[in-house]
Amino acid sequence: MAATNLSSISAFSLAVVGVDFPNKAKGPTRRFEIAVCAPGDPVQLRSEPKNPADPRAIAVYSERGVQMGYISAERAPRIGQLLRQHTVTAIFQEATRYGAVIRVAFDDDVPVLPPPKPQAPAEPDFYPDEIWPDD
Repeated sequence: MAATNLSSISAFSLAVVGVDFPNKAKGPTRRFEIAVCAPGDPVQLRSEPKNPADPRAIAVYSERGVQMGYISAERAPRIGQLLRQHTVTAIFQEATRYGAVIRVAFDDDVPVLPPPKPQAPAEPDFYPDEIWPDD
């Protein structure tokens, strides 16, 4: 198999799913581990060829060695191929409603977080009663 040419592939983001399933080892839940991760923290991608549900599964682990979830089943085959052919560096990007997002880069590239999304203006905590003039 020929090596994949990555000259046209820059760092990109991947969804981390399966965060509501329990971890095999006792310890923090996947959602808790995601909650304690900060943007830029290193994460590991690990192939799970003996996974009974999907032999192409790619698990995502925090820098503390706690599983956070999996790369989606649609992306796992391609990421698994890249893991076998290249050095992959990954960092935590952000927590999401469905799980998390990580950022990956290949070989000598370093993943860089994308610029933060603009925040919506905050709603006031309360709306004071209107003051009516005395007539």
